Amino acid sequence: QVQLQESGGGLVQAGDSLRLSCGASGRTYGMGWFRQAPGKEREFVAAIGWSGAFTEYADSVKGRFTISRDRDKNTVYLDMNNLQSEDTAVYYCAASPYEGTSSHSSQFDDWGQGTQVTVSS
Repeated sequence: QVQLQESGGGLVQAGDSLRLSCGASGRTYGMGWFRQAPGKEREFVAAIGWSGAFTEYADSVKGRFTISRDRDKNTVYLDMNNLQSEDTAVYYCAASPYEGTSSHSSQFDDWGQGTQVTVSS
């Protein structure tokens, strides 16, 4: 089992940037970020494969968000630029037992507690 801890959330204004971090304890392979807005289902944001060479993004964040990982630190990042009010959500880090990327939450076994991102317009 992998333990995950997100950090970096906060309250920002539209157009601002934020970096989320996800520190992991235990062996990690594919990693992902998901988010859940009030009254909505959890949705895929971005994923990165074990090597870091392959990434996958939701259409809604493509070109604005970047996922990356530092394998030495066992940490995954989500750089979010040009944030908009519709990006307001709790953001969750997730770990998959598979080396590739996936946009399906069912492919991820371990989840963090989440970090709140609020974007004011």
